[in-house]
Order: sequence, then structure tokens, then C-alpha cells
Amino acid sequence: MSLSDEERTIVVGLEIEKAYVAYDETTWLIEKKSWSGAAGRLYYALFHAVSALLIHDHHQVSSHKGSHILFGNYYIKTGILPTEYGALYSQMESIREEGEYNCTYKVTEEELLKRLAPAKEMIDRIAEMVKE
Repeated sequence: MSLSDEERTIVVGLEIEKAYVAYDETTWLIEKKSWSGAAGRLYYALFHAVSALLIHDHHQVSSHKGSHILFGNYYIKTGILPTEYGALYSQMESIREEGEYNCTYKVTEEELLKRLAPAKEMIDRIAEMVKE
């Protein structure tokens, strides 16, 4: 999909907005002690932030797997963003998938809460990057 500069700016803004909405939904689900639901929303908060960054920099985002590959290649391996962000993004995808599709797996409060602040930091950092 080819976007004009104006369209790109709008789409990036919408992706960042979705990232923050999903993060807020995460905190609401944590209050309800819905760990699996919160893990899913936290993953999507990161996914939308990463999508915003990729779109901002003119990369095509066509799938979740593709976003992981592009994010790793263009931002993590190059040192633009810390390796911890790549690890966090991958961990949250795994936790979300296990929590949603594996009936014997239960997302724990501990594994979710220790990723909450780093996820917010990552979203905020990406939001700043796409403002430039």
C-alpha cells in the first residue's frame, strides 16, 4: 500500500492512538485480574506501536510475523532500539498466544506485571520517534 505523506502521518497517529488505548485496556484488565486478557492487550499495544514505527519509516506491514522480522532487522539489530525491546515484543507475543490458545497455560500476574513498565517505556519511546 502506497501512502502519501499526509496519509502516512494520519495512519501513524492512529496506530499510536491504538497502542495507548490497548495499553489502557491492559491496566483495566489487570485491575480485574484478567491476566490472559491483559497479556493480549499488552501485546497489541506493542504491535500497534511497532506498526506505527514501521509505517512511519516507509516499511510495509502485512502480518504479525512480518512486523517482528522488520522490527528486528531495522531497529534492534542496527542498535536504533535496545535488544530488550525486541525480546519484550517476542515474549508478549508468545505469552498472548499461549494464554489464548493453550488451555493448560495460565498467564500469571508476575509474568505480566514485570513487563508492564517496560512495555509503556517502549510505546513512549516509539511515539517520540514517530513525532520526528
